[in-house]
Amino acid sequence: MSPRAPRPDTPADRPLRSDAERNRERILAAARTVYARDGLDASMASVAREAGVGIATLLRRFPAKADLVAAVFADRMDAYFDAVATALDNPDPWDGFTGYIEAACAMQAADYGFADVLTTTFPTAKALERRRNEAYEGMVELINRAKATGRLREDFDPSDLVLIHMANAGVVGATGDAAPDAWRRIVALLIQSCEAPARGPLPPSPEHEALYKAMLRASPVDPTAPAPEESA
Repeated sequence: MSPRAPRPDTPADRPLRSDAERNRERILAAARTVYARDGLDASMASVAREAGVGIATLLRRFPAKADLVAAVFADRMDAYFDAVATALDNPDPWDGFTGYIEAACAMQAADYGFADVLTTTFPTAKALERRRNEAYEGMVELINRAKATGRLREDFDPSDLVLIHMANAGVVGATGDAAPDAWRRIVALLIQSCEAPARGPLPPSPEHEALYKAMLRASPVDPTAPAPEESA
């Protein structure tokens, strides 16, 4: 290195690092706005326009869409995990179970992007998927507790929670601002269908691999990615 060459940590470099951090925060704020409004189908270019930066700047910070999604929704996935923990803390497992469904579906209704996140998997977003799997383990325990009380139908399967989120995401996306509270009715109908005694048997639940493929289909990642050992 030439004696005249600036060192990477000299004051001359600090404004650049500061600008880069401001750009990152601007991109994240823009992505939250765009995804909440339009869902995960929104393009990276639309996020760059909202942020007022070039697409090249966005891609330097977030080379893949999954990287951006993971950064935007990390806090929401934490809140989702907290909803499961709150449900497990409820002394009445049935109330905990129904309260969890209502809380998670309300989170979907408040943010179109998060509605998609709960029904999509991101194999390359390791932290996001780890948090989802931790929540899944809690949900399995919650289901078993609710069944033990006799209030939750015996043939309810953990995959049914994924189907509930998919159904709610569909209603949220279809009704939008035209009928913003329609999701509450579908969620109430779904919860009531879960309660014992069941009026009749349910068709078989989807296989784990099939459900994983369904969740992967909408993901902005490689659709050939292998399924993990555990997912929900």
